[in-house]
Amino acid sequence: MLSLRNRLGAVKTLAEGGVIAYPTESVFGFGCDPQCPQAIERLLQYKRRARHKGLILVAANQAQLAPWVFGLPAEQRQRLEQTWPGPVTWLVPDPNNWIPDAIKGQYSSVALRVSAHPVVQALCLAWGGPIVSTSANISGRPPFKSEYSLLRAVRGSQLSADYVVSGATQGRRNPTEIRDLLSGDIIRAG
Repeated sequence: MLSLRNRLGAVKTLAEGGVIAYPTESVFGFGCDPQCPQAIERLLQYKRRARHKGLILVAANQAQLAPWVFGLPAEQRQRLEQTWPGPVTWLVPDPNNWIPDAIKGQYSSVALRVSAHPVVQALCLAWGGPIVSTSANISGRPPFKSEYSLLRAVRGSQLSADYVVSGATQGRRNPTEIRDLLSGDIIRAG
């Protein structure tokens, strides 16, 4: 679970516009406040990720994603409910353009996931909403599957993070699956 120290450290870092690293279902992830452009820029710089690729918003529950799922047709909401919480990320339309382009990248939809990982859920509940999520690695390099390997990279200055949340991944071999909500197509197998 998430200790009080980790919870306070992570929330303080997010509130100050910092980037956290934390365990997810399969790898360690980078996260930041989705409403802080400077934090998103820092995350993209730490990861050396091209802006057009987009990022994911991860939440503790569907209520935290209500602005994007509330008006969806029942059939689409049912698709989400069948896979959440869990390791499936859905590309959901953003017709009101509420999500910054730095998160959506070149896409008109936003990538959303409700995580089943207890640390991710505790982080999002403590933060009070979804956070940005992407693998904690330099783009094009393998992601870190353990806290030990992540800390070695941070200490060796190969990677940056303002705060590392202790914990373990859930051991999934592959990153989360990505599906398009409108078509149901699998964009990335999980």
